[in-house]
Amino acid sequence: MKILILGAGKMGSFFTNLLSFDHEVAVLENDPKRLRFIYNVLRFQKPEEIAEFAPELVINCVTLNYTIDAFQAVLPYLQPYCIISDITSVKTNLQEFYKDCGFPYVSTHPMFGPTFANLGNLQKENTIIISEGDHLGKIFFKDLYDKLKLNIFEYTFDEHDQVVAYSLGIPFASTIVFASIMKHQDAPGTTFKRHMKIARGLLSEDDYLLTEILFNPRTPGQIQQIQKELTVLQDIIAKKDTQGMKEYLTKMRKNIE
Repeated sequence: MKILILGAGKMGSFFTNLLSFDHEVAVLENDPKRLRFIYNVLRFQKPEEIAEFAPELVINCVTLNYTIDAFQAVLPYLQPYCIISDITSVKTNLQEFYKDCGFPYVSTHPMFGPTFANLGNLQKENTIIISEGDHLGKIFFKDLYDKLKLNIFEYTFDEHDQVVAYSLGIPFASTIVFASIMKHQDAPGTTFKRHMKIARGLLSEDDYLLTEILFNPRTPGQIQQIQKELTVLQDIIAKKDTQGMKEYLTKMRKNIE
């Protein structure tokens, strides 16, 4: 299959390396420095260059802020049969775009990133395929993710954003708040060091990735829940309520069983 990948960032490079030995792959990236370590593929820097390549599948790996812009830049040079796809963490506005674009589409979300995941062993990682997509497109990604031994879940666009707000919005927001009050520790404990490792990993991610997760329309509701629980915990601590703390910790342990 002829596959065009938009963007040669972390995930764009991941998909390029993954697909380039079994398919004819091209990468469109306007920053030539990002193409330095991309091998076994065609390299394009301008959208009009892809017309002759005539891809059968486009995988859009640019950041959320530019996802629709990237699609619009290449659509005039695609054949009508080309399936377009994205891997964004938040699907807001994409459903409407796909409805009106005139091309078959498929939308997925690998629930892992190069910072924390071991890309050589993804058996414990998850991925989401949006149910509304093109049948053949969904089969392609299902086969691809099966080969990686990923756990595959199928959700609607709306269900996806709800899941992401919960599974990514909460840890992202909590970690950012933790990092915001940090100061140097001469003798940090094990728990502190583990939290710091998570915080450093998260903050090494692209700013746009962090922003797109936190700007998910459903994330503010999850943050309000964090604020509510912090108020409860703060009240228990202020009152030195031993019984209340015991009950609260019991509830927490049940939550994570």
